[in-house]
Amino acid sequence: MDISKDYDLFLDAITGLMVIDKNGNVVYMNEQCADYIKVDREKIMGKYVTDVFPPSNMQNLLKGPNKFNTNFYFCDGRMSVSTQVQLRKDGEIVGVLEYDMIQDIDALDDLLTKYAGTLKDEMAYFREQVRNFKSTKYSINNILGSSQKIKDLKYQIELASTTNSTVLICGETGTGKELVAHSIHNLSARAFNSFVKVNAAGMAESLIESELFGYEEGAFTGAKKGGKKGKFQQADEGTLFIDEINQMPLSLQPKLLRALQEGEIAPVGSEEDVNVNVRVIVASNQDLRELVYKGEFREDLYYRLNVFPINVPALRERLEDIPELVEAKVRSLNGELGKNIQKVDPDVYRQLMDYDWPGNVRELYNRVEVAMNYAQGEILRPEHFNWRADNSSIDLEALQREQNPIEAIKKEAERKLINETLMRFDYNKSKAARYLKISRSLLYQKMKRLGIHL
Repeated sequence: MDISKDYDLFLDAITGLMVIDKNGNVVYMNEQCADYIKVDREKIMGKYVTDVFPPSNMQNLLKGPNKFNTNFYFCDGRMSVSTQVQLRKDGEIVGVLEYDMIQDIDALDDLLTKYAGTLKDEMAYFREQVRNFKSTKYSINNILGSSQKIKDLKYQIELASTTNSTVLICGETGTGKELVAHSIHNLSARAFNSFVKVNAAGMAESLIESELFGYEEGAFTGAKKGGKKGKFQQADEGTLFIDEINQMPLSLQPKLLRALQEGEIAPVGSEEDVNVNVRVIVASNQDLRELVYKGEFREDLYYRLNVFPINVPALRERLEDIPELVEAKVRSLNGELGKNIQKVDPDVYRQLMDYDWPGNVRELYNRVEVAMNYAQGEILRPEHFNWRADNSSIDLEALQREQNPIEAIKKEAERKLINETLMRFDYNKSKAARYLKISRSLLYQKMKRLGIHL
């Protein structure tokens, strides 16, 4: 077979082949490249290159004397090494061609083991960048549901990811506000830089300032030698997520406001300000406007935070998503719990959708896990849940199957109390133990005995 003129065969064999014209618009992409960056080749033709592949910098080669360039890319945690070539016709730049020399980080590592010094140091740097990218556990694909509420939420996330404005995520406990923050970061131009999170309610008021803004050596008794970078500096060029912003002490709010307005922070004990480039996302399970009216939150800070508001719907507002959520959780728990649940009885869904879910998705997932611990076989049935959605009566038929009905009721009541307390404090076991007036070790013992897994 003569392949000397089979140009499509040649082009498709080149990894990561893409061509842009002098305006930066994509005019060619082979199938291999489209599959690698996960786009529809037909739909992206004519679009600007960074709209098709945001990390691209091919457009930079459309100007200047450089005819070639080598670039490192990251895509979904993978690394590729690309060569870019200026295309000229009659002495004028008419476009840029790019192809990948390497699309596998392990292959690149093997290549670099043959060299020493600077190249090896750069490999360590890029590995750290990949590690930073993977440190964000969630993406928009982890937001499950097909309801209109979820479609609207995803649309808001996509819009938020295109800007650097501060985002205020509001929603009840257990709705998935942190998941939304991760998703915005992973879709944004900062996706390959750090995602740093801090909970404003998770630390003492005396420590939160140094935690956010860092401190200089000798700033206070016990300060580390050489000082310490705060969360703002750790998130430089990336995203800082502050959860439970409603718990931010009033005394610290002016300093946070200044960091947002001026892009400057003052580490504790320092006489000099530090410039930072940070995209801030905050979350609250309380209405900040009400806190402003009560004098518990600064009005000027509220307006500075409320630039791009996103409301995460409660589960009771999207009950039609419950089957999809349950099925996904069952698949996940099968491996974790050593189960083989292949089907969920339709009566389970009817039961679950007849409840208002004060603990939202987090409570739903907890209920499913408890039920799966009871389940034997391949079908998850209503009796495995061992609870009544309306909580108004006791299922005497189910209790009749128990060896000790009174003990079973007491055990379930204890399990429910501990679960709801853990959910209230975002699964902070120290806070839950203090609320229940028991030691942390006793809480662990009870959780183990009752089959409560986090």
